[in-house]
Amino acid sequence: MSAWQVLFILTLYFAALMAIGRFTGRGATTQTFFTANRSARWYLVAFGMIGASLSGVTFISVPGVVGKPLAEGGPLNGFGYFQVVLGYIVGYAVIALVLLPLYYRLRLVSIYQYLEQRIGPQAYRTGAFFFLLSRVVGASFRLFLVAGVLQLALFNAFGVPFWLTVLVTIALIWLYTFQGGIKTIVYTDTLQTFFLLLAVVVAVVVISRSLGLGLTELPGAIRQSGLGQVFFWQWQSPLFFGKQFLSGAFLAIVMTGLDQDMMQKNLTVRTLKESQKNIYWFTAVLVVVNLFFLSLGALMYMYAQQNGIAVPARTDDLFPLLALQHLPQIVGIMFLLGIVSAAYSSADSALTALTTSFCVDFLKLEKQPEAQQRRTRLKVHLGFSALLFVVILVFQVINNASVITALFKAAGYTYGPLLGLFAFGILTRRQAQDRWVPLVALLCPVLSYIVNANSQAWFGGYQMGFEVLILNGLLTFLGLLFISRPGGSPGGSAGSSVPAPNKG
Repeated sequence: MSAWQVLFILTLYFAALMAIGRFTGRGATTQTFFTANRSARWYLVAFGMIGASLSGVTFISVPGVVGKPLAEGGPLNGFGYFQVVLGYIVGYAVIALVLLPLYYRLRLVSIYQYLEQRIGPQAYRTGAFFFLLSRVVGASFRLFLVAGVLQLALFNAFGVPFWLTVLVTIALIWLYTFQGGIKTIVYTDTLQTFFLLLAVVVAVVVISRSLGLGLTELPGAIRQSGLGQVFFWQWQSPLFFGKQFLSGAFLAIVMTGLDQDMMQKNLTVRTLKESQKNIYWFTAVLVVVNLFFLSLGALMYMYAQQNGIAVPARTDDLFPLLALQHLPQIVGIMFLLGIVSAAYSSADSALTALTTSFCVDFLKLEKQPEAQQRRTRLKVHLGFSALLFVVILVFQVINNASVITALFKAAGYTYGPLLGLFAFGILTRRQAQDRWVPLVALLCPVLSYIVNANSQAWFGGYQMGFEVLILNGLLTFLGLLFISRPGGSPGGSAGSSVPAPNKG
């Protein structure tokens, strides 16, 4: 594709997003920005959440990892990631049956308001802080990747510097979300998810035809290629079924059920019953979509082998390499739209959630008059846009893929304290001493990191993976038990009363 073709395609794409933002932002209030007036259609939310949960990282990493060896000369990853996806089903069931009833009963705007009611203000601010930290790093990382793609595909041809590419990228998100907020996101996510899924389907169909395979022949061809292994039973393997399945369940709980970004969409639905229906359908579609991503990965490796194409050392580069240099132009167009849609679907909702959390959790914006709420919200929204811009430029200055990836992974440690805080609140009747909660929440990720770094030496070669999240949450839970005392009513399970906070 020429730079002018890329520019034309992206101009049409962003014009559509701007039109949606203008339409949904008419007459929007601060409550519209935060909750969409709790009037969103559940099926739009369910479909749009697919794009938000599949970031640009997932869009290129999941297909690429299929043919990646677990170790030098060892077995391939194959469809091992699908074990995590199966765990998602359990995690989303917990969200639908335990967390959503709690959130709807308390009519929360920010889900971390629960921690203030159950434990106290320090726990509340701690939970919100960890969310803000993880989302700033995570959203910046994803936007850094897509800005790099746009730089190579478009802006280099026009001599545009990287910082200006980043500025344009973030400015576009701000422009179509600053009025309607989460109401706009519900609709833009639907459009972006459509393009993301279309990109995968087009790539699967085109590569299948290039290999002379019909769609019904794909499962057999993938099995024969040796890339289709799903289950791994060696307990020391990073892909051992038990830990992958459990990790998937807990990842779903914390990265959706305890994440303001994802839950803010669910809480826009009018009733609990419709919100639960949204989760069930979202889960079913997500399982199928991940199968498509993994199938695409297998097909890409089969195509590269058949055509003598060297697989890049960094497997994340395989999808871009084939789409932009070897496959028909339609695949390149759809790849570009797909990765931009995946990144923007994740980043625009993150920016809205960051604004909501800071306004509600730290500024207590709901207590102010509407005119003042709007002025403050706009400043906060602009401030987080500027923060993302700065963090992305810091990533560019670092210019070290392993360091940046390590920072992204480190942000994942912040979900462990959230898991421990909510588990303590929901599962126990005890009252934690609120003033000590921040210390527990800071120490447990550090301890989890130390255990993870030494797991092979300490546990007979056992390699930790996603399950470090479970360890992190468990340590936080135990720490909260240690600083707690008996008392209070049930800890916030559906239908129970929530005890008054212990100020510690």
